[in-house]
Amino acid sequence: MHTAIIKPQWSPLTIALMVLGFIVFWPLGLAMLAYILWGERFGGSAERADAWVSKQKAWASRNWNCGPRGFARNSFGSGNAAFDEYREEQLKRLDEERRRLDEEITEFHDYMRNLRMAKDREEFDRFMRNRNGNRPNYGQPGNGDGPHEV
Repeated sequence: MHTAIIKPQWSPLTIALMVLGFIVFWPLGLAMLAYILWGERFGGSAERADAWVSKQKAWASRNWNCGPRGFARNSFGSGNAAFDEYREEQLKRLDEERRRLDEEITEFHDYMRNLRMAKDREEFDRFMRNRNGNRPNYGQPGNGDGPHEV
């Protein structure tokens, strides 16, 4: 196993690299700060770092799962199987209610769009009737004011 060139500790070199990282691109400075603070956990070894990340992912997947819409649900049980079953039933009922409400709001938006379209059509038809009713009938025989009068 080889030793790391830059040790995860507060030294002039690591501080300079951190400051330079923040100046160039802030996530680099943040990564350097994380290495300084938590680098000893990894021992400067990529294998140990991968093992730590895998352990954290396993813990997260064991203790958290994502419900509908990405809401995190704590999967820790209460210790009472009946309550846990009741809780899951209630969460399932709430998910179904949310889906039903989402469908209703979609239907309502469609209804409102159709109402607006009908209102717009009625206003346009009224405009056209008024426009055509107020216009002189040029070109119709017997009118006396059109170009066809001789």
